[in-house]
Parts: sequence; C-alpha cells; structure tokens
Amino acid sequence: MKYYATLVLVFLAPLFIIAQSDSEKAMETVSKNGVEAKVKFLASDEMKGRETPSPEQNLAAKYLATHLLENGATIPEGMSDYFQTVRLQTSSAALSGTLNTGDESFSLNSDFVVLSSGPANAEGEFIFLGYGGADDFAGVDVKDKLVVVKAGTAGEKDARTAIMESSKKRKRAAEGGATGLVELYIFPQPNWKLITYYFGSSQMSIADTEGDDGADLSIPHIWIDAVSSEKREFFESLSGEGSLVVDASEKNVFTAKNVMGMVAGTDPKLKDEYIIFSAHYDHVGYGDTDANGDSIFNGTRDNAIGTAAVMEAVENIAKYPLKRSALFVYFTAEEKGLLGSEWYVNNPVVPLEKTVMSYNCDNGGYNDTTFAMIVGMSKMDIGKAMAEACETFGLEAKPDQVLDQSLFTRSDHYSFARKGIPGVMYSMGATAFDEEIMKYLHQQADNPNSVDYNYLHKFVRSYVLGGRILGNAKKSPYWKKGSEFHELGESLYNP
Repeated sequence: MKYYATLVLVFLAPLFIIAQSDSEKAMETVSKNGVEAKVKFLASDEMKGRETPSPEQNLAAKYLATHLLENGATIPEGMSDYFQTVRLQTSSAALSGTLNTGDESFSLNSDFVVLSSGPANAEGEFIFLGYGGADDFAGVDVKDKLVVVKAGTAGEKDARTAIMESSKKRKRAAEGGATGLVELYIFPQPNWKLITYYFGSSQMSIADTEGDDGADLSIPHIWIDAVSSEKREFFESLSGEGSLVVDASEKNVFTAKNVMGMVAGTDPKLKDEYIIFSAHYDHVGYGDTDANGDSIFNGTRDNAIGTAAVMEAVENIAKYPLKRSALFVYFTAEEKGLLGSEWYVNNPVVPLEKTVMSYNCDNGGYNDTTFAMIVGMSKMDIGKAMAEACETFGLEAKPDQVLDQSLFTRSDHYSFARKGIPGVMYSMGATAFDEEIMKYLHQQADNPNSVDYNYLHKFVRSYVLGGRILGNAKKSPYWKKGSEFHELGESLYNP
C-alpha cells in the first residue's frame, strides 16, 4: 500500500505545482534571507557606491549576469552575452564662453550654460525653429547657421524632459550642417542658479560624436536663460549674424553596461508580449568623509533594494514562467540622467511595440512601512492588480504620495513612458521627502544595516507577485484615457 501511495504522490506532484497560486509561488521563492543577502552584497563598502563608471560597478554587473545564468534566464536574441554596451561620454565644465548677437553679448554661467561642446568658435546667421522637433527642422536649410530653439517640447514644463530631448535637437542641427545650437531655457524651476550649479561641473551624456551618416555631432550646444518673456521674445525674433565661443575640455568617450536576461512566456499568443522587470544598479560612488568617518555612498535604498527585488523576480519567474515573456534589465547610469534606459529605448533588444510594460523598481527611501508606493499607478489600469499584490503581504498599494518631487520623471520607467510604453516605479512607502528620507538619500548613512528587512521582505514579495499578476493577466496593462501618454501609446501600438 505504501508503494502505491508513493506512486500516486509522484504522479500527482505536477498537478499540485500547477495548482499553486501566484501568491503561493511568490511566498515560496522570496525569502527574507535571500533579499537581505543580495542587498548587503550590492550595498557593501567593498562596492564603493557602484558609480558609473567604476571597477566596482563592473563587478556588480558580473554578479547580476552570473545570477541570470545560474537561474536559467537566457541571453536575449541578437546579443552574445548578458551585457548591452552603452556608449557614454564625459566632458569637463566649460572654462569660459560668450554668445554675441550683434547688439548684445551674453556670458557663460551668468547668462548661459554649456550642455555639450569641445573648444569652439561658431559663427553664422541666427534662425529660430520653435521647439526644434523633427517637423520644425523638416525642409529648413540650417547649414552654417546658429539654430535657436525652445527647450523641451510643446506642453512639457519639465527640465528633465528638456535634457532628454536636447541630444535629439543637437543631432538634427548637426546633421543639417548647423554651426551651433542655442536652446532657450524657459522653465521657472529648477531656477537658473541651480541650473548653473549643475552644469558648472563635469557632465555625462550619451556619446553622440558621430551621426548615422558620419556627420560630426560635436557642435557647441547651450542653454540660455530665457525665463522672462522679454528675453524669450528677443531670442525668438533674433536675426542677423552672431557667434558662439566656448573654451572647454575635450570629451572622453567610454562604455558601461546594461545587464539583461530573458524568460520566455508560456502562452502561444501572449509570449510575444514582453514585460520589462527593471532596476538601476548604479549609485553615486564615494566622496568626502562625513562626521562618522564614512566616505562611501552605499546606495542601499537607491537602489540595491530595487536591484534585489528584480533578482528575486528572476528566481521566481525562471522557476515558474509567466504567460507573457519577461525581460529583466539592470540599467547603468540612472543617477547620471537615466542614460542607461535612454540608450536601451533607442537600441532595444525587444521591439518597443512588443513591450507592454516597464515594471521598474526604484527607491529614494521610506518613512512608512504600511504601504508600497507605485508611482504612475494612477495613470494606468493596474490598480486592482497592485492592490492584490500588496494586500496579500499585509501592505497597501498607494499611488505617488510625494507629488512635489515629480518622481514619475525621475527613474528609468520614464524613458519607456516617453515612447508610449506603460510604466511605473514600484517604491517603498514615502509620505514626504522629510528628515527621515533625506537622512539617507544619497548620503553615507545609507548602509545596508540601516533598513528594516521585515518590511523589505513584504515589499519585495509584493513586487514579485504584482509582476506575476500582470504577466498572467488576460489583458495587457495600458494607459488610462486622459493620461498624457495615452496618445503616444496609441501611436506605438496601433500604427
């Protein structure tokens, strides 16, 4: 009888596995010790803050790639290994500069900042081209001219968006033969003092020294203070000859790595849809010693925890695949301006129109352990899924609670949203960027012994379960009507 009973159990075991719910699968694979071990390795002092670029960030990339291999995640099609090479460049601060318009002269920092330039002495006739979009440049001869455009895009009042759009404008101007690009900074916030402080130090950007047709893209490119209506009107109506002189150091081009692996979906139709489980694995390195003698910015909250959450998702989904395919991506250079994800969306390994969501895990910190904050949830139709995922593990799912921080634009999902792809930032509970948050955000105190691992266990489990629910749902997630990204999505998915 024992023999027959054993045989019955052997044959029924697969049925029990199949019958497991998504919540049971999340509970089975995501352990508190597993989360803690991953966080403590990534945020250890030996990793020296994982700055882009650094030997320690390269070590973290190898750790993540080895974990993908160990768990059976496959190398995405078209790649030779788990690494996507990202070409970046650094440039030191401009030493001096002058913009002459004929009637007026403007000076570096007091009037303008340099976004990109080597040493330059550009001359030409001024020409104003709106926001500098593709339609604005279409059919216009800009050869040997100084192009003037407004920063950002029509309807957008966000400096981060303007920065991300700026390289496209520079490319259009350079490929048209322009001698320089003058962007009118028209946003009241961040104020001009902060802009000059930020651009007054060395900068990192996507490497763009050569265009697709071999054109030189290294033309001088500036933002000029045009917040006042008088200045804006002056530059928009500018004509005649002018010059832009910049004394700056040469650029240094280097490479960094996005790390990615894949688990194919099980449904014959839905496997052609991809959910990207992502986190940035870089941080800000090390610097001056604080009062406690600590010089390392460990980046536990931002973003060893998010990276560990995606690693747990890898282990879970590799063991129990979803109906949809899962692409796991660890982005480099998020702290430098979302550069790793910007590179990816312009060089995707999965067609963007087949990518149905960016399920991004990133954190600034937490001051409330009763909920997970899903930034962007209110823009999408995923509220029930997120509520179920959080409630299963004793948490509440809440949308962005810190609206004054513009968090939706401050992590890698935003690079996808700007292409029309639904995206959220799955974050720990924050009610405000108060003293508790700022004590750790980009501070030496953010070490791996400063967090509540009981809360992290619940948080990571809810992230994994939320991904499972979305990956197995009959309907793919999408923007709500009225969202500013709804029309972009329509253009991407319904050409």
